[in-house]
Amino acid sequence: MARFARIALDVPLPRLFDYRVTGISAEDIGRRVNVPFGKKSLVGLVLEITDTPDCAEEKLKTLKAIDSTLPPLPGDVLDLFRFCASYYHYPIGQVALSALPTALRRWKFETPNPVLQYALTAEGRQALPDTLPARAVARHRLAARLKTGSADSIELNRLCGDAPRVIQDWLEKGWAIIHEDAPAATPIIRPDLLKEQQTAVEAVKQALDGFSAFLLHGITGSGKTEVYLRLVEEALSQGRQALILVPEIGLTPQFTQRVAARFPETPISVLHSGLAEGERLLRWKQAAAGKAGIVLGTRLSVFTPMPGLGLIIVDEEHDASFSQQEGLRYSARDLAVFRARQRNIPVVLGSATPSLESWHNAETGRYIRLTLPDRATGASLPKLSLIDIRNQPLDEGLSQRAIQSIGETLSRREQALVFINRRGYAPVLHCPVCAWVAPCPRCSARLTLHRPRHRLRCHHCGHEERIPAACPACGNPDIRAIGQGTQRVEEALERHFPSARIIRADRDSTRRKGSWDTMQASIHSGEADLIVGTQLIAKGHDFPNLTLVIALDADGALFSLDFRAEERLFAQLMQVSGRAGRADKPGTVLIQTGFPDHPLFSNLVTHDFAGFAQAQLAMRKTGLLPPFSRQAVLRAEAHQLSAAMAWLARARKIIPESPDVEIFEPVPAPMLKKAGLERAQLWLQSTSRGSLQKALQEWVPQLHTLRAAGIRWHLDVDPVEN
Repeated sequence: MARFARIALDVPLPRLFDYRVTGISAEDIGRRVNVPFGKKSLVGLVLEITDTPDCAEEKLKTLKAIDSTLPPLPGDVLDLFRFCASYYHYPIGQVALSALPTALRRWKFETPNPVLQYALTAEGRQALPDTLPARAVARHRLAARLKTGSADSIELNRLCGDAPRVIQDWLEKGWAIIHEDAPAATPIIRPDLLKEQQTAVEAVKQALDGFSAFLLHGITGSGKTEVYLRLVEEALSQGRQALILVPEIGLTPQFTQRVAARFPETPISVLHSGLAEGERLLRWKQAAAGKAGIVLGTRLSVFTPMPGLGLIIVDEEHDASFSQQEGLRYSARDLAVFRARQRNIPVVLGSATPSLESWHNAETGRYIRLTLPDRATGASLPKLSLIDIRNQPLDEGLSQRAIQSIGETLSRREQALVFINRRGYAPVLHCPVCAWVAPCPRCSARLTLHRPRHRLRCHHCGHEERIPAACPACGNPDIRAIGQGTQRVEEALERHFPSARIIRADRDSTRRKGSWDTMQASIHSGEADLIVGTQLIAKGHDFPNLTLVIALDADGALFSLDFRAEERLFAQLMQVSGRAGRADKPGTVLIQTGFPDHPLFSNLVTHDFAGFAQAQLAMRKTGLLPPFSRQAVLRAEAHQLSAAMAWLARARKIIPESPDVEIFEPVPAPMLKKAGLERAQLWLQSTSRGSLQKALQEWVPQLHTLRAAGIRWHLDVDPVEN
């Protein structure tokens, strides 16, 4: 009797596809397959097997091949795909295939060479790094990393481009050894826990045999990471795996080193988008086979198969980077909670500035709140002060008090951080005669001046062009840069402090692989005096000699149309403030503002997140905004705004009627034009998640049948952007 496989394919259609197949069984559900699709062959996943196809048997094509070289994806991961497709109303095939490593989305892929683990011998620990030349920065990084415990060849290659030759030299000298032959690890030094840390650890440990969601609210420097490590230790002791999610690649090296130092004998799979295809595939397979006791990664890691998964941790749970904004739009934090419930295990969401959704869940009892009110080192919180810049002269955005404070900090041989969340040289190129500003031809945005490359660049679509010699509108040769970016601030600091060693940390300066790791090592080793950075450096980093933080240009979010803007600003300023005074030296934070009386700053200077959250939630409750309502937005884009608006108007007419769902009129997007297309949006809102989901379940299938020539559209459920 013929059997039929229902296959998930990476195509924008919300359905499975039936294929004729022989010799298939239930054990093949979750396997990769190769199938004909039109004139092409596609990789798919078997999700179901049936004896009764959805269409006439003679119309069905025959499945080409089944990949039996890899084990099938487990049922819990397939169920996670199904939930994700259902909740976010996205084609199941595109959910499933986008969650796989890139190499597995092609039928033929190469398995990379095995990864070797290396460790230092006693002779190596004694010889290194003293025998290395002072200028051999990369080899110093290798030695420093291996002194914390064993490391694999992939990680070592990232730290030093010449790692294979260097490691081979150390092996021949007897300074290093392949990990399998390494002697027993040196004793791990575990810091004593504060009372609140111990309480948090015990609360989660008691819940390891069932589902619970914990919100770990700890001030910056309160030892949240140590709580995570104790919980991972407990999970590993029970033979379980632990999944740790971090929001950005930039946080993984420091976090990985700390985890590796605590668990030198435990294989760790680090997963993020910066890995080469082969690296990611190898680590994914290691996790899926249960060989990696710890998986540490960014948002896509939430889909990683882990047969022994016993604990999930989401660090910096408030961070917007956990929400994907292209293709499948999902929240990795929310999926982590679902996966924990699905596996009947605890999930810990940690942050110094929790999202208001998570805070509200703790207030209403859905989450269990654990609080760490003190810094684990005994250090005091930094002293926050406002610099009122009204009617004050500024030198490239820097007040005289800020410049003076930097000088005093450097004279004490301490480090200072100047935070401005705008990269480039200046945000505007302006003509003072006719008021022309350099526009992006493809977006409703201005071009940012990047001085070192003498280019104008759009930070939304990537468009670049030369800096004009004169105003294109009136011919005036005296066009000027207005405002400050990291490059311009760096230039001003070089002028004021010519002998200071300055590092600029932003997306432009860290494009090269390994550059951010090198910068962090320089800051830690004291090779940098002054750091200029964006949000890249604002969170999760621990620089013991950094005692002064100055925040520039923080006012823009205070009057934004985005109701989440103040929440994000408070979190950003609180996070960057937490970089100051984390060791035995007191920290100072200076925030420049033209609105010192704004309520946000009164909560900020007293480190009162609870007060800020209470005020924000009260306003949101009045306006029936999330978390007191659920939202979805249908976005459409076309070459002409009128076409996008007309399509949304047709889409609105077919939304099923519901007294519990409020449907707004189509409106242009806040950024009208992006990457050459004009954009519009249609919002739905309800105080009932169930009512909104019911309406979407009836509506979205009809959207796929609605004629959309020249229209690109997508649905965003629980949107985090306007």
